Amino acid sequence: MNAAEGAGAAPPPRPAPPARLRRFEMAPVRGIWRHELALYKRYWKSQSFASMVEPTFFLLAFGYGFGSMVAAIGDYRYLDFVATGVVGTAALFTSVFPGMFNGYIRRVFQHTYDAMLAAPVDVHELVTAEALWIAAKSAVYSCTPLVVAMFFGLAPAPGMLLVPFVVFFTALGFGLLGMWTSSVVPSINSFDYVITGVVTPLFLIAGTFFPVGSLPRWAQYAGWCNPLFHCVELVRHAVFGLRPLADLGHLAALWAFAGLAWAIAVRGMRRRLID
Repeated sequence: MNAAEGAGAAPPPRPAPPARLRRFEMAPVRGIWRHELALYKRYWKSQSFASMVEPTFFLLAFGYGFGSMVAAIGDYRYLDFVATGVVGTAALFTSVFPGMFNGYIRRVFQHTYDAMLAAPVDVHELVTAEALWIAAKSAVYSCTPLVVAMFFGLAPAPGMLLVPFVVFFTALGFGLLGMWTSSVVPSINSFDYVITGVVTPLFLIAGTFFPVGSLPRWAQYAGWCNPLFHCVELVRHAVFGLRPLADLGHLAALWAFAGLAWAIAVRGMRRRLID
């Protein structure tokens, strides 16, 4: 082939650029949920027992134990006050602990997350899917104290239908916080510091067993900054009567907490799994 023919020949076609993944895709989320559902079918009995019976014990012990000495708090019967508060405690326990321990075990010991990331799954999709699954389970389990309390005199209310949604947003934030914690602790034994120094104070100053307003001023400020406090207030308002302006503020606080927890969880897990 001469130079003229070479000059007139059409250049070879360029290869098509690789298809870029969208910022967030639902297919990986559905795949992770199918994986979680397959696992859940194997351990649902033991997890359901622990998640439903433990908050019931809290309700009966405090409601009838302290309730024998404290008949009412404000306009609430003490048993009803505790029942609505224990919903928040159940939301905390059924979300932050799975986020912490499952996140650590699957990343360090089982290498489940490495296998997931070998598929077309990104870290932010993995974290989001895991947290949504935790929140969905918690939204169901955490309603147990209300069901039990209705057998002991708590009057049913239409607002109770909103409680699973309140718990879902709360558990979403705490599940993500647990996943972030699992990415920063040096060993699984380090969770003892988190449980004692963070989780325990969270449910003690959330207005679960006594009003936050009865605490010293500095503790009240800490309680108002506690996401669990906003969950407990929303649950109580849903059961005893909604307060639209206050409830919008509580809901905004839970959304802000979940958004911040998502950002740090994705960053922490990406640093551990990829960087």
